[in-house]
Amino acid sequence: MKIEYGFRTIIPTPYAQAIPLVTDALKTEGFGVLTEIDVQATMKKKLDVDVQPYIILGACNPKLAYRGLQAEPELGLLLPCNVIVYDNGDETSTVSIVDPLQMIGFVGNPDLQPVADEANSRLRQVLASLSEPMPA
Repeated sequence: MKIEYGFRTIIPTPYAQAIPLVTDALKTEGFGVLTEIDVQATMKKKLDVDVQPYIILGACNPKLAYRGLQAEPELGLLLPCNVIVYDNGDETSTVSIVDPLQMIGFVGNPDLQPVADEANSRLRQVLASLSEPMPA
């Protein structure tokens, strides 16, 4: 499913099990997770409110990041690529990934297009791999 600034899928996996699946799928496509923000814990600590389990993963493909930063030093403002995973409350999880084409689109540097195209392709493959039926 496509959203305006990213793309997402719902996987038939509980939240706690979804996070390592997403991390592994990212790794397969050359992305490491640099940051993990536990939104649920942060909201509880800072605002004393309860929200569903929700994590923001800051994913980075070093080769793509390097190419992008060579073309546009200010690109670091858009890095790393955010991936979110949240609990749907029914033993499924939503995985959403920022669309690099949308992020790069407003920068206006045509030298970034090949980097954004490759990042987009790799991140879409992450979602596709998560959406494939699990082996029995």
